Amino acid sequence: MARPTGRKPRRIEPQAAPHRRRWVLLAVLAVLAIATTVGGFLYYATAPFGHAGGAVRVSVDPGSGLKSISRQLARKGVIVVPWAFTVLGRARGLGESLQAGVYEVTPEMTPNGLLDRMVRGEALHDEIKFIEGWTFRQMRAALDAHPGLRHDTRDLSEREVLKRIGAAETRAEGWFFPDTYRFSVGVSDVVVLRMAHARMRERLRANWENRAPGLPLNAPYDLLTLASIVEKETGAPEDRTLIAAVFMNRLRIGMRLQTDPTVIYGLGARFDGNLRRRDLETDTLYNTYTRGGLPPTPIALPGEAALAATAKPANSRALYFVARGDGSSHFSQTLKEHNRAVDRFQRR
Repeated sequence: MARPTGRKPRRIEPQAAPHRRRWVLLAVLAVLAIATTVGGFLYYATAPFGHAGGAVRVSVDPGSGLKSISRQLARKGVIVVPWAFTVLGRARGLGESLQAGVYEVTPEMTPNGLLDRMVRGEALHDEIKFIEGWTFRQMRAALDAHPGLRHDTRDLSEREVLKRIGAAETRAEGWFFPDTYRFSVGVSDVVVLRMAHARMRERLRANWENRAPGLPLNAPYDLLTLASIVEKETGAPEDRTLIAAVFMNRLRIGMRLQTDPTVIYGLGARFDGNLRRRDLETDTLYNTYTRGGLPPTPIALPGEAALAATAKPANSRALYFVARGDGSSHFSQTLKEHNRAVDRFQRR
């Protein structure tokens, strides 16, 4: 029979359940996985793309999403895994903040840097210049030839172009302001046409409201039409207001304008660079030798100087002018004086 020892029996602690150890391990692994993923994305977001071949261009159309942009980047060799760029953009909450345009992606750029540029709208820009005195046909040719534009109006008729830009006019000639216009690369040519049309309407309105009193013009369109003739007839800037005055004086007394540029415009493609007497005698809607008053439409794009000179012509009684041969013109009040000037400057 065993004797008592006087010591309390030792308590045996139960061992941790195996499933608890598994949960701890899984939690540690989950934390490590999250940390690795976060670290990986942080590295991905801030590491240069490093693609070969130099800079590439990516187009962001209005309404296009991160998936579309990611696919473009992958297709052009900038990234390998498209979903990573998509997830990064969504994680930053930028899905609805990207601005349309064409963006240049260099090997040194990072995904975060590209997203930031798209949010700020730092797309590539280009420009196009419309020249004073161009016809609408010449302006359209410049639009169609520009590589930085999307050519949505190339096959449209004149009326369809006006309808597309929301213009109320039925004839396009003269209604686009000659200037330099900047635009995002890849934008529709409709955008440029709208800018030029709005600019012309604004400048025509301003000059009409500030016109000199007593001009023989009935509406802003008359000012636009006559300004286009002044634009085509002016060789030296200092003569512009005097040329406008000659045409105003003729309109006041019912004298025909008799200006070659309108005849040339009426000939259209038939004009071969040489204006002949028979051309001056052949009646067309634009022949101001055979018809009185203004032609039915402008004949070119008048610039600001031509609009201003027509709205405020010089105080002159001249009815005639002839080119001196150096770009400037000689002005006369009588036919006799004019004929002498013609003999002196052109028949010599």
